[in-house]
Order: sequence, then structure tokens, then C-alpha cells
Amino acid sequence: MPHSDSLTQPVTVSIARTVLPGRTRQASAWAHAGQELAREWPGYLGSGWVRSAADSDEWHMLYRFADADLLNDWEESEERRWWIDSAAGLVEVTRVERRTGIEGWFAPPGDVHLAVPETVVPPRWKQMVSIFLPFFPLSLLANFLLHPLTQGWPLVLQVLLATCILTPLMTYIFLPATTRLLGPWLRKRRS
Repeated sequence: MPHSDSLTQPVTVSIARTVLPGRTRQASAWAHAGQELAREWPGYLGSGWVRSAADSDEWHMLYRFADADLLNDWEESEERRWWIDSAAGLVEVTRVERRTGIEGWFAPPGDVHLAVPETVVPPRWKQMVSIFLPFFPLSLLANFLLHPLTQGWPLVLQVLLATCILTPLMTYIFLPATTRLLGPWLRKRRS
């Protein structure tokens, strides 16, 4: 049985859905309609969806509720059931994950079967260290390489360019590599 604290924490649900060929525009409208329905539901904290590439058929849809009970109310609702049924022939569910806290940032890719009550959420100082370790040298390198090209630019544009370059590098390469390398330390249970 889950600890009572786990029932009062916000819960994020991540669903990977495959959009059937030629149905991208309809799937986008369908996802937007689901957001609009959920937005009025008690405990709703937000939702969204992303695609790994512009031509990707796999969509990652996320929604977040204030606690497990309010999430369950939404998931068992007639409105949601109607919305899900309306996607017949449009999308197929390929994976569902439920997470509390922010441990999703520190889970290795492909870790699909999660037992949320047993998940170890790293303390914030460990999360900070795991972000700082790749970010500092990468920022230093980017500033070193970009400075000759952008030294006459306004500071806002210099920072914008660096951020546009560094964000995907951190998200897709450096942060996953760092959390993989530091995984045992990050997931080590507190004594």
C-alpha cells in the first residue's frame, strides 16, 4: 500500500502515443481538445505534448494533477472516456508512466516500468551538482567559441544564441550522460 504522502504529491502521467500515418493534423486537434477538457477539471496542473522530430509519429503527452485521487477522478470521468474513444483510428498508446516529484529528469531512458513509491528522488543539491558538472564546462566552451563571432552583438542576443545552442546539447546529450554516469550516486538511498 502506498505511503499516505505519495497520495498528496502531484502526479505526472506520461503517455507515448503513435499517431497513425496521415493523421497528424487530426491528432493535434484531438490533443488540444483533451487539454481543454482537462483544464476545467479539479486538481489539473497542466499538460502538453512533444514530438521527437517534426516528422515523428511518436508523440509524448504529459498531464499533471495535484494528487493521485484528483488524477483518478479525471481518468475515470465520462468526459475523458469520450475524449479517448474519439481517438479511435487516430492514435495508439505505446507506453504509460506515472511519476511523482521530478525523478523523471533522473531516470535512465527506456526505464518504462516504474514503481513510484520505491523511486528514490535525489536531494536538490545532488540534482544541482549533476546539472552544474556538464553545464559549467559547456558554457565556458560555448562562450570561448562564440565570443569572436558575437562580441559586437547586444548581450541579449549573445545569451539567446548561446542558450539556443546549449539547451538541446544539455537536454539530449550532456544531462542524460551525466545522470547515467552519476546514477548510482543520485539514486543512493538516504540513510
